[in-house]
Amino acid sequence: MTRLLDHPILGKLPERKAISFQFDGKKYQAYENETIAAALLANGVRTLRVHEVSGKPRGIYCNIGHCLECRVTVNGQPNIRACLTVVKRGMVVESGKQLPNAIKRMEDDNE
Repeated sequence: MTRLLDHPILGKLPERKAISFQFDGKKYQAYENETIAAALLANGVRTLRVHEVSGKPRGIYCNIGHCLECRVTVNGQPNIRACLTVVKRGMVVESGKQLPNAIKRMEDDNE
């Protein structure tokens, strides 16, 4: 895992308890009060969902809750922002799934 443990301005991170959670069926480690996005990034996970139309991978972009690129499903609830949601012990997180393309569906309906 890669985390900043000693920042030149903020100093050393306080000791925090390690907790486990799942992402797409795989077990990962996070620390208390860490966001899903930070925990996944520290564990080398870069893709959190795929684009609804193109299917291209999407990940953490703004990391402040504005862009919605980091949407995941948490404990069955879709469209949760990973950058704003704190990891809880035993949390089950799934990558954002590609939604059906509404334009393609409309074209199919008109044929």
